[in-house]
Amino acid sequence: MAAIFPDYDNLPPVAGMPRGCAWGVFDSDGKKDVYGCLNKINSKVIQEATLEATEGVSISLNWGLGALNKPGANRKGLEHTVKSFLDTPLNFHGYDDEVSFNTQCSSQWDSLCHYYHQDSECGYNGSKPSTEDLVKPTNGTYMPTLNHWHERGGLVGRGILIDFKSFAEAKGIAFNPFDDYRITPDQLEAAAEYQGLEFKEGDICLIRTGFTELLTDASAEEQSQLLGINKAAGVDPTEDSARWLWNKHFSAVASDNIAFETKLGPGRILHLHQYLLSLFGLHIGELWDLKALAEHCARRKRYSFLLTSCPLNVPGLIGSPPNALAIF
Repeated sequence: MAAIFPDYDNLPPVAGMPRGCAWGVFDSDGKKDVYGCLNKINSKVIQEATLEATEGVSISLNWGLGALNKPGANRKGLEHTVKSFLDTPLNFHGYDDEVSFNTQCSSQWDSLCHYYHQDSECGYNGSKPSTEDLVKPTNGTYMPTLNHWHERGGLVGRGILIDFKSFAEAKGIAFNPFDDYRITPDQLEAAAEYQGLEFKEGDICLIRTGFTELLTDASAEEQSQLLGINKAAGVDPTEDSARWLWNKHFSAVASDNIAFETKLGPGRILHLHQYLLSLFGLHIGELWDLKALAEHCARRKRYSFLLTSCPLNVPGLIGSPPNALAIF
């Protein structure tokens, strides 16, 4: 399918913003866009994606909400309480339950308000809602948050898996998901070619490193030790990587890890979050469970599938469990 959006180096310049800013690219009818790169999925893309579902197999891509004993960045983990109806005025046999958690504590989507372009202090398309706006949205406040996905029927499209973990093992690349290993665009291309994977416009790209798999099998103490290393393999957070991700015309990108940054010098950190979320409008998924998906893809020698995802429907939502399925 021929691309209908400009490549990275041809993005129209935005006053006061760096090269690679896609603000305004998806605006229409005088309205500021709230979907970002999800606009690359149209009815034709969805129709073609449904052709991927030929086997009658579905695989969950959602890591357990309580899989991390202690989420990073002082985030709240899963709290699950259960109440018997016998202890209520209803007085019958059965249960209710309640769950509370930080939306970044396990598999997640980041909204386009999650991480700002730091110099301009703005999110995607110049958004700058206050905490009060996000908690109690009011008419006229521009917020590209996840609840808007429901207005377009959630996320449905062609998913693809780049299984870098298996590629590294096959090619003898010394790789550990808890090393500070930076996966380059050339390596992603090589892994895709090794798998026989063809890219198409609007793809939802998933990248496997094995990060969540090691944490799943670890005790609480071992998890703390692994996360205490404060290193994780991931896509090299450079402009070249940002250019590659944009030029592939992905609609969203997700991984099983959390690494989208690298230290460039004293006090300076470059985040792919900044490029993807705030400049491109490309949603990021993190901490996805990709092991069962990788095993099925390897058995079938097929790395594309129908992917569906629907975040929580909460006004002003910044992050959400993806509720994602791969369907073959």
